[in-house]
Amino acid sequence: MLNRAIAIYCIICDVLIAVQHREDKRRVVSDAEIITTAIVAALEFGGNHEKARQYMKDTQLIPNMLSESRFCRRLHAVADLTANLFHQLGQVFKDANLSTEYLIDSFPVEVCDNIRINRSRIVTGEEYRGYIASKRRYFYGIRVHIMTTADGLPVEFSGSTWNRGVTTPIPPSFHIRLTPACENDQRPGIQTLG
Repeated sequence: MLNRAIAIYCIICDVLIAVQHREDKRRVVSDAEIITTAIVAALEFGGNHEKARQYMKDTQLIPNMLSESRFCRRLHAVADLTANLFHQLGQVFKDANLSTEYLIDSFPVEVCDNIRINRSRIVTGEEYRGYIASKRRYFYGIRVHIMTTADGLPVEFSGSTWNRGVTTPIPPSFHIRLTPACENDQRPGIQTLG
């Protein structure tokens, strides 16, 4: 895990230098370190930023790690930069992909349970109420659609509400022929470029 975290940091740092990202020289923790910690949290700690933050501090990868509150504020401040980096790396993966097979999948991001829908302040409206056939469960939130190469490298993502009239969003630059899928779950399988 340690070598993986170092490799992620090196890649993120090199990409930030390549896009000429500038930040305040007085900062103790760089944006590359913040983004690396978030990626390590997603890969190794199930998305738990606090565990990743503590790991990076304990292993001395980032000895001057920020407090939990300050880390969250900095992470939100670099959200647009992170999305831009994802888009650029996705384009590199698409260009390097020799195969014409892509996988499209979607997964729910739950905002709250059904019993708390009336108190939800994050999102409001019936379009956020959905059903997951694989779990046989209703809940409130959004659906994230992700496109990966056949090797599992993510190249595109988008979010949508649970509206049944909306099909899986596909980037306009791709001409994709979908394989048959269960209509209730809208889970396409392997995609082939046309």
